[in-house]
Amino acid sequence: MEVLIPTPLRDYTGAARVHADGDTLAAVLADLDRQYPGIRFRLVNEQGRTRPHMRIFVNRQAVFDLAHPLAGDDEVCIVQALSGG
Repeated sequence: MEVLIPTPLRDYTGAARVHADGDTLAAVLADLDRQYPGIRFRLVNEQGRTRPHMRIFVNRQAVFDLAHPLAGDDEVCIVQALSGG
């Protein structure tokens, strides 16, 4: 499936769009980490939860559960939340 990568993480992938396989969001993130070592740590904390400044959307719907099931034609979009003032 296609995964959209935010600009700050493109140093890992070298591309704005990459492909990853998996039947759950956790499996897709594991496949991304296999292809681009270290990227998962930027998305998921030590407790296995999405980091507070990261958002993951599947088919334009926010997903917070890494066990969320995915289909091969789903689109996963990773977004880095902006903060500051």
